[in-house]
Amino acid sequence: MTDSPSSRSHERWAHLRFSIIGPLLAAPPPAGQLKAELTALAEKTWRHPVTGQPCRFAFSTIERWYLRARRQQTDPVSALKRKVRSDAGRQTAVGGLLHRALLDQYAAHKSWSCRLHYDNLIALAASKGELGPIPSYSTLRRFMIAQGLVRRPRRASRDSDGWRRAESRLEQREVRSFEIEHVHGLWHLDFHHGSRKILDPTGQWITPLALGVLDDRSRLACHVQWYRSETAADLIHGLCQAFQKRGLPRSLLTDNGSAMTAQETVAGLLRLGVVHRTTLPYSPYQNAKQEVFWAQLEGRLLAMLEGVEDLTLPLLNEATQAWVELEYQRRVHGETGQTPVERCAQGPNVGRACPDSQTLRQAFTTEIRRIQRRSDGTITLSGRRFEIPARYRTLSRVTLRFAAWDLTQVYLTDERTGDVLCRLFPLDKAKNADGRRRTLTPLGQPVADEPTPSAAGMAPLLQQLIAEYAATGLPPAYLPQRETEPHTEVAPGAHSEEIR
Repeated sequence: MTDSPSSRSHERWAHLRFSIIGPLLAAPPPAGQLKAELTALAEKTWRHPVTGQPCRFAFSTIERWYLRARRQQTDPVSALKRKVRSDAGRQTAVGGLLHRALLDQYAAHKSWSCRLHYDNLIALAASKGELGPIPSYSTLRRFMIAQGLVRRPRRASRDSDGWRRAESRLEQREVRSFEIEHVHGLWHLDFHHGSRKILDPTGQWITPLALGVLDDRSRLACHVQWYRSETAADLIHGLCQAFQKRGLPRSLLTDNGSAMTAQETVAGLLRLGVVHRTTLPYSPYQNAKQEVFWAQLEGRLLAMLEGVEDLTLPLLNEATQAWVELEYQRRVHGETGQTPVERCAQGPNVGRACPDSQTLRQAFTTEIRRIQRRSDGTITLSGRRFEIPARYRTLSRVTLRFAAWDLTQVYLTDERTGDVLCRLFPLDKAKNADGRRRTLTPLGQPVADEPTPSAAGMAPLLQQLIAEYAATGLPPAYLPQRETEPHTEVAPGAHSEEIR
């Protein structure tokens, strides 16, 4: 039996009845011959519409069908359908008191199964006789499903105010799928804890985390990379690679994790003109496109790595890039009916060109203020002292921009406009011990432009090789992170990165 409309039993009955009395409607018998025609139909054998067995129908039954169809001239087939029971959709076995007791029990224990609710109602009815008899388990289960009393997953933080608000919102507001009309109009970003462990260079087995950036309309994987931790440094390291590969999007949707809401992340997206949107707390279903991608990542990529015993992070990243670019991007998506590459190329596209690496590095920084020491023109940042150029010695309060995980890039900015004025370097007491000092320009006089000696720079041969590699148009598969010396303000497990 199929699910087509013609396979419904009440419609098959209507079609059979119409096939029996239809000839009488098409060619009405002469006066006085109707009884003979109905008697002849009652003597015939017909095929049962449900079982397929031969059957007969009484004279009075066929007469009732004929009179009913003749009264309904516009749609005689509908008149021959079986009538819907007057109590259809209502389960009288679940009375008012039992219904209220079930609702109270479900409100307190939404993670219980139907069987557990049923067993507890039996125990409750034994202590409270006014509930009346308890119906069968199948009846109660159908009643709960019809009322939307489905099982909810148990949460560890269910006693928090945020969880209660999320549950209340989910019960009062409908959940709908959505899709942005333009490519690069919205990106999704999320971390995923992998199901496989990898061997760390320190000789320890750790569980890596995958950072995935997806385009909402095309489902294109802008960048996917595995990391040892889930810090703001890891997020920005992978996000900048997505920017350099695909360009700047108009908005970005993330959850409310510490890496996503870090000052460096929020400020960087704002400086680049990317609207940062976050999902509601305890509402992961709002970023469901990411969850669908993680299922493919686990079901196909990691499944093909089951035979690799000593899986390392470089090998995992290399395999991930190959799988993403050569399989995922080129497979037809079940919902869009196109491959992510084709859908992205067709547009319409609202993306923007990505700035250079130095601009990205300066964008993802936090801004703080410090008091300049009058004695030696330095400030203290994360327990280390940095020199302020002498031309800014008159500033008592300076504004700095830096990333907490990388103190090699500290910038002095204009307090009013936010423009970068210069780069600051740590205090080098050994160099200052040689006794040589620059001449200060008297206060109140214009500062003459002094030529700055240029460094030797990169060798010409290496510059030529880099230019030839860039001319191929192939971006690097992924960028490894550079380890830095830990300091007081770097979160545990954070690593610095270098956008190449």
